[in-house]
Amino acid sequence: MTPGNKTRSVARAEFGSVPNRALRVPKPSTVGRGKLVWTYAVALVLMHALFFLAFVPWLFSWAGVAALVLGILVFGEGIILGYHRLLAHNSFAVPKWLEYTLAVLAMCSLQDTPVRWVTAHRMHHKYSDHQNDPHTPLAGWAWGHMLWLMYANSGTRNPIAYGAFAHDLLRDPFYRKLERHPWLPIVIFFAHAYAYFGVGFLLGWAVSGTAMGGVQLGSSLVVWGVILRTLATWHITWSVNSFVHLYGYRTYDTRDNSRNNWILAIVASGEGWHHNHHHDPASASNQHKWWELDASFAVVWLLERVGLATNVIRPRCRRHAARAAAE
Repeated sequence: MTPGNKTRSVARAEFGSVPNRALRVPKPSTVGRGKLVWTYAVALVLMHALFFLAFVPWLFSWAGVAALVLGILVFGEGIILGYHRLLAHNSFAVPKWLEYTLAVLAMCSLQDTPVRWVTAHRMHHKYSDHQNDPHTPLAGWAWGHMLWLMYANSGTRNPIAYGAFAHDLLRDPFYRKLERHPWLPIVIFFAHAYAYFGVGFLLGWAVSGTAMGGVQLGSSLVVWGVILRTLATWHITWSVNSFVHLYGYRTYDTRDNSRNNWILAIVASGEGWHHNHHHDPASASNQHKWWELDASFAVVWLLERVGLATNVIRPRCRRHAARAAAE
């Protein structure tokens, strides 16, 4: 056994046998101690403060609740299918208009530019649950969940990292423009918030017959369909980074502490089968057992059926079976 193989074996044995609480990893050495990224920190604090608007009776409406639930599903797929499985892993291909649409849906959830999101995620896979992982919860649950976003990390947020980990995206003029003008995702977010208000205002005015009725419904859709939905999408995504690297079951021998968690699999439309994903990150599907249902892959399957998705990568076991059958 070579020294490199020995190191990998030790790492795998450690993650497979040591209790979660005993596993500790230091934060990346490139994280600036006490150096906050104020744009991120202020946005996170402000959005969470706006959560309390949900307790204002005047801002409640069942249309707002419906917008929240539907928005989690629609805009959530912008992250899951767009940023994650399509851009970060190239698990399937779609026409450019659909790819850009998914990216815009993701930006409506304020989860950074595609290049920066993909850079952090690809670094996470390369260094998963080791020190250079940008958001391993083994450096602290709160760190892995959201604190990593608030602190400067020169190893992740810099042009060299973008060029190394997201060079394919930077070749695309659309994504390159978003990096050159990082305020554009903010404009997209507020534009879609105004659209929610505008639709709500028109519907409210039509139903109530008064402008105030329009203002009320428009405001309700912004609170429930934009603010609360964005917060929900954030915490669903972050829970995959944090909880699912701590709690759940393991099937494979991987060099990280990833887990499969059925609760997050339901809430995050299949992303909770995270251990399966780390075992086979190229696959467009996280379903390795019949009962490990992957709702997001169902969307990919539908897109494939209507001719909008091509080069769809199946799980490794199926790829091997198909290759053996062909031989």
